[in-house]
Amino acid sequence: GVGVGVREVSLGGLGRAPSRFVTHLLRESPWLVILFAIMYLMPTELRLPGGIRMPLPDWFKATIAFALPVMGNISEIVRGAVHSIPTGQWDSAEGLAFTRSQTLRWIILPQCVKRAIPPWMNWYALLTLSTPMASIFSVHEAVSNAQAGMEAAGARPDLLFPFYLFLLCLFFAYIYPIALWTRRLEHKYAV
Repeated sequence: GVGVGVREVSLGGLGRAPSRFVTHLLRESPWLVILFAIMYLMPTELRLPGGIRMPLPDWFKATIAFALPVMGNISEIVRGAVHSIPTGQWDSAEGLAFTRSQTLRWIILPQCVKRAIPPWMNWYALLTLSTPMASIFSVHEAVSNAQAGMEAAGARPDLLFPFYLFLLCLFFAYIYPIALWTRRLEHKYAV
């Protein structure tokens, strides 16, 4: 996502146009559609030279499917962060004879990190909360494991609430510290 975002702010139309297209395509496509497309369109194994076969497990394909929309959003965050840096930074770097790529690498992008940390952490939390969608394809994750536990306990509706309450607590125990850490980083790197 960072690479695509940097390409979006490039001066050349050859790099900018495809990056914008990819960003908008991935940002505006439903995650479930991307998940279905990747799960059904990617092969189950890769055939490497020498007759070597490398299997592509469902969890790997689900990881790629979830990474694509997040990549589109991260690229937009990077683009916005670069545009939020005052133009005086660009002018000063030009006055010091920095090239555009040197200015981006050594002056602009380090300042963008501070501005991008909170939304990056937000997207990490959203990505984590979206992983139960992978259970549609029998990818073993928390929700499918809770469903398997329910089935092992028999068809007892009285266990439905405790199982999913436990699952809710697991997600909360994982996501809440991320939210606290994000707040701490926001205060540390206040812009």
